[in-house]
Amino acid sequence: MIHRFVFHNDRLLPVEDVRLSPGQSGLMNGWGLFTTIRIIEGIPFAFERHWKRLSRDAERTHCPFPFEEEAVRDRLLEVLHANEVYEGCARIYVIHNRTGMWRSDEGFPAADLIIYSTGLPAYSESPRLAVQEHGRHAASPLAGVKVTSWLNNVWNLQEAQQAGWDEVVLLNERGEVAECTAANIFCVRAGRVATPPLSSGCLEGVTRGLVLELGPQVGISVDERTLFPDDLYSADEVLISSTNRNVIGVAEINGHKIATASGPVVQKLEKSFVAYVREYVEARTAAPGKR
Repeated sequence: MIHRFVFHNDRLLPVEDVRLSPGQSGLMNGWGLFTTIRIIEGIPFAFERHWKRLSRDAERTHCPFPFEEEAVRDRLLEVLHANEVYEGCARIYVIHNRTGMWRSDEGFPAADLIIYSTGLPAYSESPRLAVQEHGRHAASPLAGVKVTSWLNNVWNLQEAQQAGWDEVVLLNERGEVAECTAANIFCVRAGRVATPPLSSGCLEGVTRGLVLELGPQVGISVDERTLFPDDLYSADEVLISSTNRNVIGVAEINGHKIATASGPVVQKLEKSFVAYVREYVEARTAAPGKR
């Protein structure tokens, strides 16, 4: 459940006092952006990377984005303080208000800024994944953009969970592996790690990017290359990465058991990631102005 205090445009308000309108056309048709940020010891982890992606996605979608990085970071910290969040996660939404004919003449800004927080979601530490064909459209100009029209993701996830799975691997129109509904995916063979390229239609995840950077630093080759389901089924290890799950090993995919759910490569990457997080948090705790 989201916490009580929400930042909306220029005010911190109790959630019951936040007013959204059917005249906000971007809200109704899903023309908006969002990002989910992990909160660790009161610090928004990797905020700069999330902001860079939000800014890029705003340009790609032509969504108004009249916001300054430091001002939004301060608003986020205000929400965390009001809700007393030490460990948890937060979301930043940007909603396009003035598009199409189904808009009102109310005095909305060009885009709404909404920030709220919640606790960490529960998840399996050895997830089992289904596989869904045509879950991603790699040729779409919106492929890889984190937009608020998120039905494809939540619908596919619910279908998988109702069938007893924890998550689902989404294939694109070419039958290639793209990603999961809320995580990027990697496979390990003979000590080498591979993950689908952005051309697969996957999101350029923040944690994905860090795995690509940190792997070589600890002696693990991490490459982007086209993957198919058989690459996952025959892998020595499979892992997923996301803001709320960090890096975790996968136990099963579509009925195919993974030999080692949390093998040596997954453990090494996880250890490297945890060390990076620790360094990031300690640097910003020591210098509050960098939070």
